[in-house]
Amino acid sequence: MKTLPWLHPDRVALLLDALRTRILVIDGAMGTMIQRHDLQEADYRGERFAGGFDSAHASAGAAPQGHDLKGNNDLLLLTRPDIIADIHTAYLEAGADLVETNTFNATAVSQADYRLEHLVRELNVEGARIARACCDAVAAATGRPRFVIGVLGPTSRTASISPDVNDPGFRNTSFDELRATYREAIDGLVDGGADTLMVETIFDTLNAKAALYAIEEAFEARGGRLPVMISGTITDASGRTLSGQTAEAFYASVAHGRPLSVGLNCALGAKDLRPHVETLATVADGYVSAHPNAGLPNAFGGYDETPEEMAGVLKEFAEAGLLNLVGGCCGTSPDHIRAIADAVAGVDPRALPDRLADAA
Repeated sequence: MKTLPWLHPDRVALLLDALRTRILVIDGAMGTMIQRHDLQEADYRGERFAGGFDSAHASAGAAPQGHDLKGNNDLLLLTRPDIIADIHTAYLEAGADLVETNTFNATAVSQADYRLEHLVRELNVEGARIARACCDAVAAATGRPRFVIGVLGPTSRTASISPDVNDPGFRNTSFDELRATYREAIDGLVDGGADTLMVETIFDTLNAKAALYAIEEAFEARGGRLPVMISGTITDASGRTLSGQTAEAFYASVAHGRPLSVGLNCALGAKDLRPHVETLATVADGYVSAHPNAGLPNAFGGYDETPEEMAGVLKEFAEAGLLNLVGGCCGTSPDHIRAIADAVAGVDPRALPDRLADAA
């Protein structure tokens, strides 16, 4: 793996300096906040898709009439960017140091569900551009730098596991297909102004490896790199990812990507996530992150853990020396992030291993 210079050395220096001195706060859930707006089909279509197709690509016949777009939250980057910007700003004002782009499903694999694969690059550019503008505005107002995490989600398919229990050898995607769509998304995020890239909510490490391969391809083509963040998800009480790895095995599988940070998010609440974060804090060479759900989902699919409850648990993580970055996933809001930011303020970040501390 080549050693390449940073694409944005000044901003990387600011981020690394902040990581050395304090626990940084990542934002909370995007979907939770979008749901509060009670958006309808017309909101997702906006003017561009109101006629039943993508008016900017009319010849492609994309998103034909009768094919619903409601629920495609990434598309709001193009049709309701005001909502996405307001959510970013709310998290930044609540104390977030880093905000994640609204690009969790901005890959061809996931956008194929809406017949909008042709929008992947545009969605990622806009996702990073909107987040960048929000970060810059709040940084200018507060005097504290804020950073954009360019999000690469897991996609809706898994390269390691068959979706057909009767045909265990079948796969509905491949490493090369995933690599190609990730590369398209990565180029958009970098061009839009992302400070870092995060491969997150990883349930299948082979998917993540395709993303990491595409990241290195993109960096080599540009002659420079951004910091890379990696965050997996433990799917249940077994303490393993969906593709069967423990936290320690997961780290061993992705460490070759030289991540700035490695961590866990989603699936579990903070209490249940703790032993697995503790494992990463023991084995990881770089920084460690955690952005759990607001508890486990209730019978209605909601999340009941209050900001105070969640912040109390994560403060224990911090005081135990487990964290460098912390935030929230499903069910969290700016109130959760504000409480978490207050809880970890003044707590020393996890120290890097001695062999790396001087070089970080």
